[in-house]
Amino acid sequence: MTPRKQLRALLAKKTYTIVPGSYDVLTARLIQLAGFEAVYLTGGGYSRSNGYPDIGLLTMTEVTAWISRVVEAVDIPVIGDMDAGYGNALNVIRAVREYEKTGIAGFHLEDQVSPKKCGHYEGKQIVSKAEMVGKIKAAVDARRDADMVIIARSDARAIEGLQASIDRVNAYLEAGADIGFVEAPQSAEELAAIPGKLIKPALANIFEGGKTPPLPKKDLEKMGFRIGIYPSQTHRAAIAAAKKVLAVLKRDGDTAAIESELATFNDREEAVDAKHWRELEAKYLKNV
Repeated sequence: MTPRKQLRALLAKKTYTIVPGSYDVLTARLIQLAGFEAVYLTGGGYSRSNGYPDIGLLTMTEVTAWISRVVEAVDIPVIGDMDAGYGNALNVIRAVREYEKTGIAGFHLEDQVSPKKCGHYEGKQIVSKAEMVGKIKAAVDARRDADMVIIARSDARAIEGLQASIDRVNAYLEAGADIGFVEAPQSAEELAAIPGKLIKPALANIFEGGKTPPLPKKDLEKMGFRIGIYPSQTHRAAIAAAKKVLAVLKRDGDTAAIESELATFNDREEAVDAKHWRELEAKYLKNV
């Protein structure tokens, strides 16, 4: 089964699938090694790992190069972030074609004005419902593989209210998107209201520190969400760990006091499947 068919099979189940976020290729490998069934490539995480806030400063070619490396490195489905499609509906057509070439299993496209902002920042702006419907139709028509999943996201909650955001997502689903994504609901009650009002399966964005309460899996599954993305957890863990070890190194001049908390050399080798590469080396270079 191809990764795209794998993702569609996950979405067809009546259970809730957790999809952790990755901000680089190594983190995606770790997500697979931990036993998760898919990986989410968070645009915000990638922006921050390149030293920028999540305000749409990276280009499409930078993002697709990253996606390509991740898809090559893992065997599980990869879900990507297309932000606002890098422009109008014509830009969306180009973006879908380029994303599809990477082998990505699915992506989400949002109705913010381009360049976009993090969905939990203040001061967001959105395009008209009609413009976004056109962008979704362009995305659906542009994909060559019907198994590639298109996730329609609305950021209208902060501007037009929850019901308007739900109505927008339903319009995008009617235009051909596969999954609905209402961004930044502001309470457990708002979260609970979403799945039953969408005409297709719903996605939850569990973003600690944002506007949406980070409810446990069992609650989200009971509400009817089919899939949840967890974009920031691995990145925040990495930032906290790096700050801790750097503080010890600065204080002590070595990391002996914290060495037991760090990954071993073998941990690193396992993360990148070094054994596999050694086997290939033995197979193809033994007579060199």
